[in-house]
Amino acid sequence: MSDMKPYRVERVAEVVRRVVSQTILFELNDPRIRNVTVTRAEVSADLQHAKVYVSIMGSEQEQRECLEALRHARGYIQKKLGEQLVTRYLPTLTFVLDKGVKNSLRVAAILRKEQEAHAKPAASEQPTAGDAADQHTA
Repeated sequence: MSDMKPYRVERVAEVVRRVVSQTILFELNDPRIRNVTVTRAEVSADLQHAKVYVSIMGSEQEQRECLEALRHARGYIQKKLGEQLVTRYLPTLTFVLDKGVKNSLRVAAILRKEQEAHAKPAASEQPTAGDAADQHTA
């Protein structure tokens, strides 16, 4: 049954992403689970496995603890998914740390610093209001 239609797999992946995200946001009370964003979900063609990519803001240790807490809550999250998803098999969830968002933020910060560094010399070369007045009196 590997000839599953691609749009069906995409629809299931979107339901997985939405349900997991809502469950994490509104139903999990574990203090280790915070600052988590579900970025995407990838579902296998047979709909039996789903990789859930999460972005976790915080230190490396906070990320590890949060990921461990998500793995611990997997059964509850899968149960919630089963309430929303009508398929023959309920995908087994695997949580994966998505480093793309964190890398994007790091690159943006570097670019911002570079722009500020190049903007400062240009700002000091601009004539001030006092310079303009001196030119008119001469």
